[in-house]
Order: sequence, then C-alpha cells, then structure tokens
Amino acid sequence: MKQKKERYFTNGELLLWCASVALILISFFIFGGSGYLTLVASLIGVTSLIFNAKGNPFGQFLMIVFSLLYGVISFSYSYYGEMITYLGMTAPMALFALISWLCHPYKGRRSQVTVKRLSGKEISFMFVLTVLVTVLFYFVLAYFHTENLPLSTLSVTTSFLAVYMTFCRSPYFALAYAANDVVLILLWILAARENTAYVSVVVCFAAFLLNDLYCFYNWLRMEKWQSSMLS
Repeated sequence: MKQKKERYFTNGELLLWCASVALILISFFIFGGSGYLTLVASLIGVTSLIFNAKGNPFGQFLMIVFSLLYGVISFSYSYYGEMITYLGMTAPMALFALISWLCHPYKGRRSQVTVKRLSGKEISFMFVLTVLVTVLFYFVLAYFHTENLPLSTLSVTTSFLAVYMTFCRSPYFALAYAANDVVLILLWILAARENTAYVSVVVCFAAFLLNDLYCFYNWLRMEKWQSSMLS
C-alpha cells in the first residue's frame, strides 16, 4: 500500500497562518489601513514567520522583502529609527541569515536549517555588541529627531538581538523578535492615537507576536529532535 505523504505544515500551523491573515485583512478594511503597501507588507511578513517557524530559508527571503516595505511605511510616520533599523540592519542581516541557513541545512534538507546552541563566549560577545549598537543608534536617532526616542531605541536593541541570533541559528531569535513585537505594538499604538489608519499596523504586529511565540516553541522542538537524532 502506498504510504500517505506527510503534509509540510500541520493543521495548527495552517490555522495560525489563516487566523493571522484574517485578522490583518479585517483590521485593514475596518480601520482604513494606511495604504495597500501596509497590507501587502503585513501579509508577506506573517507568511515569512510561518516558514521561519519551520526553519525554512524561504522565510528569510520573505523577511528581506518585508523589511524593505516596512522601512518605507516607517518613513511615512517619521519613525526614522524603524526605517534605519529595518533598511540598514534587519534587511542586510536577513540576507546574511538566508545565506547562513542555506549553508547549514539539516542533513541536506534545504527546507530545514540545523539548529545551533550558542556558547558562553558567543553570548557574551553578542551582548557587548548589542550595547554598542544600541548606544550608536540612540545618538543617530536623536540626531534625526525620531518620534518616541526611548521606544525606538529599545526597538533597535531587540531587533539587533533577533537578527544576530537568527544568523547564528539560535532558537532564541524568535523570543527576541517577540520582544521586538511588543515594542512595535506600543510604538504604533502611539501613532494610531493620531491616525487610526495605523491600527492595522498594531494588529499586524500582534499577529506577528503570536507567530513568533509559536516559532520559539517549534524551534525548541526542532532542537530537541535534531539532538536526539545525533545520539
């Protein structure tokens, strides 16, 4: 008897993606959105996350596209911190992460990256680098009179941790992205108080938060499964 081919995405993952897409679409059309570019970016972003949760390099490719679009959206509200962060850091680091993931497939599977556990030295170097990047960006953002400077700076910190650990293939990249989502939700709530069209962006990052939390959970499962295959 022919064995039934296993589906790539589980029912739960498909439900999460469909619910996220529905949430983004509903909020966009109810609150008017801030242009169809926001809608397209949100849909691309949430789709990238479901592939990232599987450790699939295609998710990093979609993240590059999302970063470029999000940079333009941030510019429209003078969130120069977000614009500089995504265009100058997240997009390039997503490209490096894409290369890293493609160069480290799990047992030759191009659809799944090999999970890596960071050493103590790597973690220490990461935090020192994060502090330096945060201080540098604080003065850059202050120079451009960035809106909501403290939150924008915190967004840089969490974003850098996320992209760095993504490049290193650590499961904790998803947890850093979840922290970044919380910061971005707060930032865009402030923007939505002046323009309700940005409510759709708030909802977008709320959906991202749910997906990043699932991503973290699934990467821990992947790490445990891959380790068990080596023993």
